[in-house]
Amino acid sequence: MNGTRSWTAPKGFTAWAPFKETTKYFQPSEKQFMINYGVEGLDQLLTQMRAAGVMPTNSVEKTSYGNFVDLMDPEGNKIELWEPNYVEYTKMGTLTTK
Repeated sequence: MNGTRSWTAPKGFTAWAPFKETTKYFQPSEKQFMINYGVEGLDQLLTQMRAAGVMPTNSVEKTSYGNFVDLMDPEGNKIELWEPNYVEYTKMGTLTTK
């Protein structure tokens, strides 16, 4: 992450985020959920995936708290790859459950 990483994600970290029933965020999937994976080296991973014939459904979205790209798995599930910028993400809040 260009040398900006000064915080490591906790091991076993899980996020759960409900959406309104009418959301279109999971499209093009027809499912009511998506899977989100935190990754390192998103650009290199996308290069390898494209070489293997796996194509993203959109272009990389760059935000202050990380970079995102979406794909679809063979079963029609939307998968979001997120390369986090934990420094900025941590500033957004620390609401957690135990």
